[in-house]
Amino acid sequence: MFDTEAFVATCRSAVSEGEPRLAVKDVLAAAMADAASVARVLPPNRAEIVRLHASAELTILKVVWAPGMSFGPHDHRMWAAIGIYSGGEDNSFYRRMDNTLTASGGKSLRTGDVALLGDDTIHAVTNPTTDFAGALHIYGGDLFSTPRSEWRGQPYRETPYDVDHVLRSFEEANGATGRS
Repeated sequence: MFDTEAFVATCRSAVSEGEPRLAVKDVLAAAMADAASVARVLPPNRAEIVRLHASAELTILKVVWAPGMSFGPHDHRMWAAIGIYSGGEDNSFYRRMDNTLTASGGKSLRTGDVALLGDDTIHAVTNPTTDFAGALHIYGGDLFSTPRSEWRGQPYRETPYDVDHVLRSFEEANGATGRS
């Protein structure tokens, strides 16, 4: 059975390894090998972002995307590891071009999948499934105190990352699914 406290402790130890992102990816992959157990402990019942751990070296979040939910291009400015324990996440990747963004590929993740993102990754996320998409997102730093960017409009325009906007979008998604 998945144990959140033990998982966080193991991730914290992994950060002190020579290749922290690879060590964290291994810890995450081991957890995703029993995705159903993670889902029982961290149920994907509503769109939300829940802090499981935050420190200067590591941030661990439970992120749940509502069915059909999308969130536009944004960066993290630190490496990230994503493990999907229910539903799916489609990631669209971008790179800077002049004063906007240009598409540069994508990656579909489904239950049990794990992905690593570099510290310069810019991506947008969509849950293409009819299920709530539960994921563990692990970041190599303090995600909440690091200045970040998001891109809006067409053509995309870079703006400071707006946490209130993000939280509103999750609550709006819950309203659309009747999970307010």
